[in-house]
Amino acid sequence: MQKPAVTLMVKAARAAGNVLLRHMNKLDALNVVEKDRMDYASEVDGLAEKEIIKEFRRSTPDYAILGEESGASGSSRFTWVIDPLDGTSNYLHGIPHFCVSIALVENGEPVHGVIFDPLRNDLFTASRGSGATLNERKIRVADRKDLAGAMVITGFPPRERERASAQLKCVDALLLEAEDIRRTGSAALDLAYVACGRADAYFEAGVKPWDIAAGVLLVREAGGKVSDFRGRTTGPMDTRGLMGRQLVAGNLKVCDALQQKIVNTGYASAFD
Repeated sequence: MQKPAVTLMVKAARAAGNVLLRHMNKLDALNVVEKDRMDYASEVDGLAEKEIIKEFRRSTPDYAILGEESGASGSSRFTWVIDPLDGTSNYLHGIPHFCVSIALVENGEPVHGVIFDPLRNDLFTASRGSGATLNERKIRVADRKDLAGAMVITGFPPRERERASAQLKCVDALLLEAEDIRRTGSAALDLAYVACGRADAYFEAGVKPWDIAAGVLLVREAGGKVSDFRGRTTGPMDTRGLMGRQLVAGNLKVCDALQQKIVNTGYASAFD
């Protein structure tokens, strides 16, 4: 049975997902703004986030909110961390791979997480200490023993392009062992896919709390590990963690092997 907070989050995520689906057939008419170099948001992002916040304001008026579009508001030990449309670039190009990501964070640590893919009707949920599910079925990370034959996902965020050559050097080394490397365009879904075994590992730099808070909890509750490029903990997932960070995720063995590859190729030192 879902915990009350997760039930609320699912309701909010589905409401936001409906907003995304309603606007898919009129992408050419959307107002799009460039928040930063090659970093875009549309009016749909804002509309979807408003739907989520409306649900939370009604049910938990004392909780703080950290939304990708609306920013931070309120002060509380509990914070709703919201990405109303993770994979905006995919969405705006008509590529069918995006999601809604919501986490409830207590003192910087995610305690509940929901990731909803409205196109596939895939609903990922996790609660600290209670495991992770996909469409109400328990999920686990893949049991691969090392990087040999692994399916690895990464991303190339616009704000990290000055380190692209270091990342590509790492990718080059990984392709000597891994089966393949994917760049899907949604960090939240990347982590959800690691949690359910669709991918073996994920790494990316420059990710923000709204990108990863729910996904990090999913991976942990599915038996996986998350760390930064040096193997350290990921840090707070609320307003204290707004600086972009690095993330590695997978099962224990693959995560450690990937993290070491990132160090050994010099990619980790690009952030020193």
